[in-house]
Amino acid sequence: MNRKEALAQFIQQIHGRPVVVKLNSGVDYRGVLACLDGYLNIALEQTEEYVNGQLKNKYGDAFIRGNNVLYISTQKRKV
Repeated sequence: MNRKEALAQFIQQIHGRPVVVKLNSGVDYRGVLACLDGYLNIALEQTEEYVNGQLKNKYGDAFIRGNNVLYISTQKRKV
């Protein structure tokens, strides 16, 4: 499996699941991945904003421009 296929598979697996999006500024956004495009522009639902590990704000939907994204990772589901 090449890199492009692996990335496509990862995106397919996390769509509709809880994720953490870390920005270049150090801010984390946690929510359910609604949409992701080829430029890494991201739409999240049920979004929470964390600064220095502390919850700062809650949003319904959030849109994040791809050039601000450092990484996306899966988030363990809350039980």
